[in-house]
Amino acid sequence: MFNHKHLLSIDDLSKEDIETVLEHAKTFEEVNQRTIKKLPTLRGKTVCNLFLEPSTRTRGSFELAEKRLSCDSLNAGGSSSSTVKGESLVDTVKTLSSMKVDMFIVRSKYAGAPLKVAQSTDACVIDAGDGKHQHPTQALLDLYAIWKAKGSFEGLQIGIVGDIAHSRVAGSLIAALKKMGAVVYLIAPGTLLPADPKALGADRVYHNFEEILPQLDVVYMLRIQMERLEDAPFPSLREYNSLYGLTKEREHLMKEDAIICHPGPINRGVELDSYMADSSHSVILDQVFAGVCIRMALIYLMLGGGNVETSY
Repeated sequence: MFNHKHLLSIDDLSKEDIETVLEHAKTFEEVNQRTIKKLPTLRGKTVCNLFLEPSTRTRGSFELAEKRLSCDSLNAGGSSSSTVKGESLVDTVKTLSSMKVDMFIVRSKYAGAPLKVAQSTDACVIDAGDGKHQHPTQALLDLYAIWKAKGSFEGLQIGIVGDIAHSRVAGSLIAALKKMGAVVYLIAPGTLLPADPKALGADRVYHNFEEILPQLDVVYMLRIQMERLEDAPFPSLREYNSLYGLTKEREHLMKEDAIICHPGPINRGVELDSYMADSSHSVILDQVFAGVCIRMALIYLMLGGGNVETSY
């Protein structure tokens, strides 16, 4: 059973909940491999994509997930929303809710915006990324891509590298991996770590990338959040790449079967070079595909799609 009206944080989900989502995503992966990818499962349900911050992968995969489940999609946000005229987020949500929307997908640069939406509507709400807080569906799709590549999480050694202090991806992914039994290391300069890294729940912090790289089964590279660095001291991008970039020269330090993950968009030549991004180690495009499957699974489970086996 998956009895959640909202998904505002990965902390909302138990290990069993996560396993349920992954298993349903596996079913929807098969659907997405077909010539005809559309199901009648949620015909008549309306989902509003309230994206108040730019997005390609997240928004695109949510829209595809909705269409492939036969939902009606309403896109609002950015320059198309009355928030640019000064309307409050709460008033915008109440207006859209009066049109009998069943679910809101909320993306915002402000932490806590999805919670505010959930408090202002009777519809279901999914956090599609809010400020530096959380990005739970990204964590779930990352888990799915890792699960597909490795078969299990128990004992996997996973290194999360880069701008951890400003990353909502890290905020969700670390907790999700720990729930599933993985060993998680943080690898970053001190200026890109939160004041208390232990509060994130990782097993250990490293400042020397090459020291830990040979032990890693999964190398998860984070984008430098230039838009969120504010006044944080930061070296040049060239210096960062020389110390923490996953380069061709460092490939020999990796396990032969290690995989590379990245939430996108990639800054090629900064967190990793093109050779590594496109190498056989990379599952970055698998993560993108996993996004459609995971988001189909969540929308289906939260909007009460019934028995997926009879929805074909």
